[in-house]
Amino acid sequence: MKKLLVLFLLLTILTGLAISSSQSYEQQSLVSTLKQILPGEPGKTTLSSLEFSYWNRIISVEERGYYHFVEFLIRKTAHFLTFGFLALVIYWLWPKRKGRLLGAALLTLILACADELHQSFTGGRTATMQDVYLDMAGALTFLFLAAAFHLIQDVRKR
Repeated sequence: MKKLLVLFLLLTILTGLAISSSQSYEQQSLVSTLKQILPGEPGKTTLSSLEFSYWNRIISVEERGYYHFVEFLIRKTAHFLTFGFLALVIYWLWPKRKGRLLGAALLTLILACADELHQSFTGGRTATMQDVYLDMAGALTFLFLAAAFHLIQDVRKR
C-alpha cells in the first residue's frame, strides 16, 4: 500500500510538470495575484539588494520590478522543491540496493532535461540549462538529506 501511495505521488508530480511545461508564461503568471496579496511591496528594500544573472539577463527589482522579481523567486524555488521531491519519490521507489542514490539522481536528471525540452515547444517559454542545474541542485539536496537520514537511522540501530 505504501509503494502504491508513493507511485501515485510520482505520477502526480510528473503530471503537474507536464501540465506546467505546456502552459505559456502568460498562463502561469503570478504577477496580478502578487499585486493583490502583497500590496505595498513588503520587503522591497531587502529584495532590492539581490540580483541574479539568468538567461543572459540581469534579474533584479530595479530591472524587472518588484512583482516580477518576486514571481521569479517563486518560480525558481518551485523548480528546486519540485525536483527535490521528485528525486526523493524516485529514491523511495528504487529497490534498496547499491546505486540507489545514483539511480534516483540520474533519472531525475533525465526528467529535468525532458521537462526543459518540453518547455522549448511551448510558446512564450524558454528551455535553459540553468533550470536543469537548479532542478538538480534541488534533487541532490533532497537525496543528500535522505542519505543522511538513513545513515543516522543505521547508527542509532547499532
